Amino acid sequence: MILLPNVLSPDQARQMRETLAAAPFRDGRATAGAAAASVKDNLQARGDDPTVIALAREARLALEAHPIMRRLARPTRWSNLIFSRYGEGQQYGLHADNAGMTGEHGWPLRTDLSFTLFLSDPETYEGGALVIEDLAGERAFRPAAGAALLYPTGRLHRVAPVTAGERLACVGWVQSLIRHPDQREALYDLEQVRDTLPPGEAALRLDKTIGALLRMWGEA
Repeated sequence: MILLPNVLSPDQARQMRETLAAAPFRDGRATAGAAAASVKDNLQARGDDPTVIALAREARLALEAHPIMRRLARPTRWSNLIFSRYGEGQQYGLHADNAGMTGEHGWPLRTDLSFTLFLSDPETYEGGALVIEDLAGERAFRPAAGAALLYPTGRLHRVAPVTAGERLACVGWVQSLIRHPDQREALYDLEQVRDTLPPGEAALRLDKTIGALLRMWGEA
């Protein structure tokens, strides 16, 4: 799990909230599987609305441009992005996301990583934390508007009940060029080290190694 700060600027997040205020929403259970639908209570913007499609493109471009997303997630395929709204009393109970989905353009998508892009300022609502289970227990996240949380799709997680205000977020999934998380982490670490090296033979040899590992581990 890693937090991506400043995916959106405060102005971009505000503009998204204002645009979503006029967008059509529907019951979020319409896009949930049978198990998730039984614990899901939220609203989702209609994905076929032109305004929502434009917002999803803006959010995706911002995520693609973030250096941690590029280097750590290395996305090759994306799901359709979903904008969710939680009002007072709404929540999403404990669940696991599907291992496979239909992504953009109808392509099959292996869901390696999930993300939540937070759009609401945490001061404007109460409750509504994204709670994710790991080996140490539960971790709760309510970051600033414009930040995103990236985490392995297999983790059990939930959205705690909103007790006041309104929580807006954009959620989605990516298939990574690198299937295995330990390999993604190794490449990320190597590129972090590469950034510290001055031009010269050591940097060139590290570039060569990174390239070899990408060819060895990468999946189109």
